[in-house]
Amino acid sequence: MGDKANTHPGAAGRATAADHPASVRNVVLVGHSGSGKTTLVEALALTAGAVNRAGRVEDGGTVSDYDEIEHRQQRSVQLSLVPVEWDGFKINLLDTPGYADFVGELRAGLRAADAALFVVSASDGVDGSTRMVWEECAAVGMPRAIVVTHLEAARADFEEMTRVCAETFGGDDPDAVLPLYLPLHGPQGADGHAPVTGLVGLLSQKLFDYSSGERKESEPGPEQLPEMDDARNRLIEGIISESEDETLMDRYLGGEQIDVKTLIEDLERAVSRGVFFPVLAAAPAAEGARQGLGTVELLELITGGFPTPLEHTVPGVATVDGRPRELKPCDPNGPLVAEVVKTSSDPYVGRVSLVRVFSGTLRPDETVHVSGHGLADRGHEDHDVDEKIGALSTPFGKQQRPVTHAVAGDLACVAKLGRAETGDTLSAKDDPLLMEPWQMPDPLLPLAIEAHSKADEDKLSQGLGRLVAEDPTMRLEQNQNTHQVVLWCLGEAHADVALERLRNRYGVQVDVVPHKVSLRETFGGKAAGRGRHVKQSGGHGQYAICEIEVEPLPGGSGIEFVDKVVGGAVPRQFIPSVEKGVRTQAAKGVAAGYPLVDVRITLLDGKAHSVDSSDAAFQTAGALALREAAADAKIHLLEPVAEVSVLVGDDYVGAVMSDLSGRRGRVVGTEQVGSGRTLVRAEVPEFEIGRYAVDLRSLSHGTARFSRVYARHEPMPPQVAEKIREQVQEAS
Repeated sequence: MGDKANTHPGAAGRATAADHPASVRNVVLVGHSGSGKTTLVEALALTAGAVNRAGRVEDGGTVSDYDEIEHRQQRSVQLSLVPVEWDGFKINLLDTPGYADFVGELRAGLRAADAALFVVSASDGVDGSTRMVWEECAAVGMPRAIVVTHLEAARADFEEMTRVCAETFGGDDPDAVLPLYLPLHGPQGADGHAPVTGLVGLLSQKLFDYSSGERKESEPGPEQLPEMDDARNRLIEGIISESEDETLMDRYLGGEQIDVKTLIEDLERAVSRGVFFPVLAAAPAAEGARQGLGTVELLELITGGFPTPLEHTVPGVATVDGRPRELKPCDPNGPLVAEVVKTSSDPYVGRVSLVRVFSGTLRPDETVHVSGHGLADRGHEDHDVDEKIGALSTPFGKQQRPVTHAVAGDLACVAKLGRAETGDTLSAKDDPLLMEPWQMPDPLLPLAIEAHSKADEDKLSQGLGRLVAEDPTMRLEQNQNTHQVVLWCLGEAHADVALERLRNRYGVQVDVVPHKVSLRETFGGKAAGRGRHVKQSGGHGQYAICEIEVEPLPGGSGIEFVDKVVGGAVPRQFIPSVEKGVRTQAAKGVAAGYPLVDVRITLLDGKAHSVDSSDAAFQTAGALALREAAADAKIHLLEPVAEVSVLVGDDYVGAVMSDLSGRRGRVVGTEQVGSGRTLVRAEVPEFEIGRYAVDLRSLSHGTARFSRVYARHEPMPPQVAEKIREQVQEAS
């Protein structure tokens, strides 16, 4: 790693297609918004020679040339791939958004990567969402390392941040989170701050000075060695405790000096196995410099300590009819299995799919099978089609560089896949396969929209289809009860980006309207009504009279229609007409315009005329009878109630329960889930949780998650129902 001899020139030229999985490293960068992930990617690209000193690629643009939305948002909103080469290895750096609304992009990065680099700001510390992602990586055994950034901040303290990381990420074994280097400080400035100018390698006991803009190695002075002893001894013990050589600890405790080469090899194996998590420091290159502080050490960690794709367990694969299929891990000569981890639209080449190849080799102009991903409930159709792929390329900023192939373990961009969406599987057309989908968060913030004009209405359906094809965390709903088009998003920033993409990328202007909740009406007690529809205006008239009784039924019963007419007062052929009339009126509502449910309507009596009675007349009479019954009865408004489950840290349980109670919620139980987490279960009216996704994030500092499932409709409190009726009257 950084303690190896620096035998390469430090610049490896432009990224090319990898020839074998062993020469590929796929690394996802994780960290909160503002931690410095994108800046770190740019620094690594500069050190690897992929960009020049101005930070620009050879054919124009920079590695941070993302879409205009990101510039306006002033934050990353999507996953981006930056491939670089170092010491004969191709490194695919996956830069992920740090803001919680774009966690779907983060999950896609985790799916495509074999190891994770957690970026922590020395000035901001570790936030709750970063801790949650660390736990997710730990659950699947993903190898991880930690990079401390923003060391130039006035109050930055690398040693203190290392202690915080060990406490936060180490769990029961804080000695598994230890620094490989200590910062080397320059002269103290007038403000009392001594800038970090280099690093001290704890294993090699070498100094790596970056003050000239390029890494220079030297020997430490005698006065510096004692300062390193404690940290060095602790690092050696941490490495040895994770060594697969069980004799090493006894030899070390017996006073034997363990060879540095042996320690580095054991360190690399421990990192690759996901049992040791080194802490490093990094900073961007100063203006005119060729290397940023700590970037060489990071690149050597990635190539030497992070696993190859050959060591990555392939997600479950099955045939399209559900039969499990065993595959050799990451075999370039095996059956083709690749997955679309990101979909984007380019104004010139159309849809572009970022693909991770898990088996086989992907080549341009092949016909592949596209298998669906099981997200039909979110507006994403399942696919089972053949498509011819276009050119293969590797991205760099806004540039697309052609490649001849993509072997198992590599990532590439595929053009002209018109049907494939994020999460879809690409396989051989004569051997179609399907990968199990990765976990996606549920979008729980509703955004109701309407086309701004007739021209927008014509383009809305296509624009929405393209929008959800790019983003599997978004759900498109055409609500049959409220007749609204609803985009379900992860948060306000997610919603803002969706609207901006509709407007600027797809040319569709929409208006945001209040989200409607599906209310119902029911009778509070028995009531009777008489419907009389009698008209005579020359020729055949209209004559129908019916008498009904309405009584409430238990929730979920729907509408029952009962015929108790005796003596033929209403002829047999017109009884279905009465039923159709009352059911039509029930669907329209009888008080505030919401569907009537959970009642029994009994036809008791009526009158007919031998000439003037008709189907239409009795339909009208049935509707009039139901309206009259409602006029004399107490009508309840029913609101939907959701079963809400909130997974929250113990520190916030009280605040969450209090907040739920303030939303007219009923807490029905709590249970401990793992260490320091509690699951709170409650029943809450859906009226009160429209913005709960936003409010809960604020309440818990981004550490809580919740899910919701429709439970039932139940009567609204009278004062709330009265406000709804007043709003309906004002609107009419």
